[in-house]
Amino acid sequence: MVHVAVGLLLRSDQVLIALRPKQSHQGGLWEFPGGKVEEGESVEAALSRELKEELGVDIHSADSIMQINHNYNDKKVLLDVWSVKNFSGEPCGAEGQPVKWVSQASLQDYQFPAANQPIVLWLEKQLLGT
Repeated sequence: MVHVAVGLLLRSDQVLIALRPKQSHQGGLWEFPGGKVEEGESVEAALSRELKEELGVDIHSADSIMQINHNYNDKKVLLDVWSVKNFSGEPCGAEGQPVKWVSQASLQDYQFPAANQPIVLWLEKQLLGT
């Protein structure tokens, strides 16, 4: 089981997405930034570290949204998903990955790993105010 801290960087009705490297698991698909929680590390610490490394941003506050267990044929993941509305720095692909702000309404136009589908649905509901 791979435990992953996922950050939803939100700005107005937009969310930041990043393109997974082709050579990685689920490569070539879009994702919400984050990364592996290391042994002995809290999810909050992992989220802060990963978003600093991947995007060059500092988190000031984040709220836990959901946990998603997903079993791919070759890997099991536990996604710990957090809403990040208060951060500093302008997100960029600090590890060379393409990143972009997209409207929550346009998320269906992008291909995400199957484990990310509950996140996409949650974001669409937030946009509708339900």
